[in-house]
Amino acid sequence: MNKQTNAGILGTGWYVPEGRVTNFDLEKMVDTSDAWIRTRTGICERRKAAADQPVSDLALRAARMALEDANMAAEAVDLIIVATLTGDQIIPSTACRLQDALGAKHAAAFDLSAACSGFVYASATACQFIETGVYRHVLVIGAETLSKVIDWTDRNTCVLFGDGAGAALYGPVEDGLGVLAFDLGSDGAAGDALAIPAGGSLHPMTEQRLHAGDQFVHMDGKAVFRFAVKILGETVEKSLGRCGMTKEEIDHLVPHQANIRILEAAERRLRLPREKVVVNIERYGNMSAASIPVALSEAAHAHRFRKGDTIALAGFGAGLTWASCIMKWAKEDIL
Repeated sequence: MNKQTNAGILGTGWYVPEGRVTNFDLEKMVDTSDAWIRTRTGICERRKAAADQPVSDLALRAARMALEDANMAAEAVDLIIVATLTGDQIIPSTACRLQDALGAKHAAAFDLSAACSGFVYASATACQFIETGVYRHVLVIGAETLSKVIDWTDRNTCVLFGDGAGAALYGPVEDGLGVLAFDLGSDGAAGDALAIPAGGSLHPMTEQRLHAGDQFVHMDGKAVFRFAVKILGETVEKSLGRCGMTKEEIDHLVPHQANIRILEAAERRLRLPREKVVVNIERYGNMSAASIPVALSEAAHAHRFRKGDTIALAGFGAGLTWASCIMKWAKEDIL
């Protein structure tokens, strides 16, 4: 019987658009304040794509950086998975558009929809292909242009979300390194707590629904907060249990950046000091599927990780979904 291949990250990249929306900008748009937003969410500003900038453009820039970081040509990519809820179009997939723009002429491509958990869901999928020997190099991108599905007159949502893209190239790594375990989950019964009500086959877009704002994100903030506080630490504990590790062995936690109070709750549950947690929410807000890979890539390129470090990724979001993974960092840190 052939030995199973270990799958790990060979390179990372990220991109955020140049446009910025600060809390002071929002003070002029809705009834809110910089102090309230920072205290309740930890966010100071978020990025906003240009009106004519599709999510595939953000994904392309992040993907190119990840390939360069891995010293890998696009032609060597076997599969592209794009985690997004703000795809360029219903069809074709954003992954197919990216495959063409990137020049990954030998790659299969598809989109994955798991909202803020999407990057970890996509990473789990990528690793299965590599570990079973079906593919060797899989490019995973989390990318969002949430500014295009937010009602900028709704102070409950417009203060939270931003645009960006993060990418990771997965491939074979040394024994003992790479991804060790995953935990994926969902609670579809609570799906209405965070949803875009119209635009699909359940509720096709109509003039009436447009006037009602059903093309925008609707969120029960209290319900999502309660869910997130419970699940973020819990899912990490499950992933740790599946690979026989304890929370004391975590060197770095890279969580979904939704709310600083949720991150603080996870720190307490996992007994992690802040220096072990990667946090960039103050600069970007909640970028949904892009949140984890942007934070991961920024930390990697800032030389926070060393080969062999234990890293936990954890996310939660619409669906409702949650996901985590434990990995031993496989990439040499070259200063």
